[in-house]
Amino acid sequence: MPIQFQFEPIFAESDRIVDGVLLTLGLSFGAIVLGLVLAILLVAAKSLLGRWVGLLVDAYVELMRNTPFLVQLFMLFFGLPLLGIRLPGTEAALLAMTLNLSAYATEIIRAGVDSIHRSQLEAGLSLAMTRRQVFQHVVLMPALARVWPALSSQFVLMLLASSICSFIAVPELSGTAAIIEQNTFRSFETYIVVTLIYLVLALTLKVALDRLGRAIFPRISSVDRLDAKAEAA
Repeated sequence: MPIQFQFEPIFAESDRIVDGVLLTLGLSFGAIVLGLVLAILLVAAKSLLGRWVGLLVDAYVELMRNTPFLVQLFMLFFGLPLLGIRLPGTEAALLAMTLNLSAYATEIIRAGVDSIHRSQLEAGLSLAMTRRQVFQHVVLMPALARVWPALSSQFVLMLLASSICSFIAVPELSGTAAIIEQNTFRSFETYIVVTLIYLVLALTLKVALDRLGRAIFPRISSVDRLDAKAEAA
């Protein structure tokens, strides 16, 4: 018996789908901005505040990178109320995504910082720059430029990981898909549409981040592209 696709019931829920997409984008962009800021602060703290702070940052990074995102989400949503802190599902999802992303971004940025040659640090200090100024102008910006492709990939992965937030009844795209499936009883068609939407969102974000990187780091990006061409030749 041939399969008969019926997308009309799915398209009839277009308003609900749009709301799910908007919430997915809101959670993802919020987590990207907050997670990147937190990651930069953690790398700065590790670089500038001494060994013990660095050990605390390392412990945080290892904890978040070696435990499932779903467990982290459940700990925040179901665990915090035991401490008297009750967060709505959307806020718990944003917090979990931010903390998870910041740990991965911290490790990525740290790799970029480690790639900066020590002579550049000594040159900055010889110009009477403070350690904070050296970190900000000599270390951080070149490091971000070098690891931007890796950061961009992590941002896209976080966009896709937002689907896990449906487990705490957050009505983002995957949560919306579950509702539509229950209403229409068209599982296959529902997830075909949702898969295509996720694909478009991920590819669009990837292109946007690539262009953003070229705009923020034009000179450094050009040098890196020339170096890559020279190595390929």
